[in-house]
Amino acid sequence: MNMEIRAIETFHAVVKFGSFQKAAEALNYSQPTITFRIKQLETDLGVQLFKRGKQAQLTTSGRLFLEKSAKLLDEFVLLENTVRNIKTETAANFRIGISEPTASVKFPKVLARFLADNPDIGVDVIVGDANLCSQLLEKDEIDFAICGEPEISVGNRYERFFKDELVVLVNEHHRVAQQDSIKIKDLKGERFLFTPNNCPIRIQIEHLLQKKIGSNYNKMVLSSSMAHKYYVQADLGISLFTRTANLNPIAGTVVKELEGVSIRPSIGVLTRAQQNNPSENMLDLIARIKEAYLKTELV
Repeated sequence: MNMEIRAIETFHAVVKFGSFQKAAEALNYSQPTITFRIKQLETDLGVQLFKRGKQAQLTTSGRLFLEKSAKLLDEFVLLENTVRNIKTETAANFRIGISEPTASVKFPKVLARFLADNPDIGVDVIVGDANLCSQLLEKDEIDFAICGEPEISVGNRYERFFKDELVVLVNEHHRVAQQDSIKIKDLKGERFLFTPNNCPIRIQIEHLLQKKIGSNYNKMVLSSSMAHKYYVQADLGISLFTRTANLNPIAGTVVKELEGVSIRPSIGVLTRAQQNNPSENMLDLIARIKEAYLKTELV
């Protein structure tokens, strides 16, 4: 049996509109086309659907086929919608919030592989700290974020999947550059490079410094955390920041271990608390980002 969906749709149109002519007008076909499709359908089924001489009057077989084929058409409509949704998803545009160092160190390679597998997907990347990502998510300006842990928001949900750790980045000629490891007390009187005031990591670091050396230090604020290495290279200060951010130190700088510090900055995925049915592509991208971090070995 070899039936075409168009023939079944034509059959239902004839029944609905009461004649071959009206069905032809509704479907924007010629009447001979309608007649041909009905005859072809009857040939495929091996039964007569309409009584001869009475175009729109169904036979017993026709009434039975009308009932059963209606379910088939409903399923076909659902299938068409599913395919349409798949195409829409494939051509989707993701808006992603990313905090540093993920935006510069981890995400580019992950995104490159993802887009190689999904070339029709567009991606907008907004780089900002965790609290900015949280605000953008609440305003529906991004779809999800990969960031540190933001301030609590009832509208968002944060899932930590990685704990980073702090290291010290110093100029290669700095007085502590030859030490195997560094304690905070070794850094009295130094100039520290800080991220902006609302950065969660900065808040933790300042509490640590206050506890260990009081106010016996200077500071310089840089809005870009990934610029720290260049200021250290120019001997403008030292940087306490994550190991991930310093995976690839530049010439003229040295990464040193930090003793006696338990701060473990979080990296996680930030989504809406009531986010319904995230797309498969979105879940795939999030999984790839997690995998990239879980491959990083920290002591």
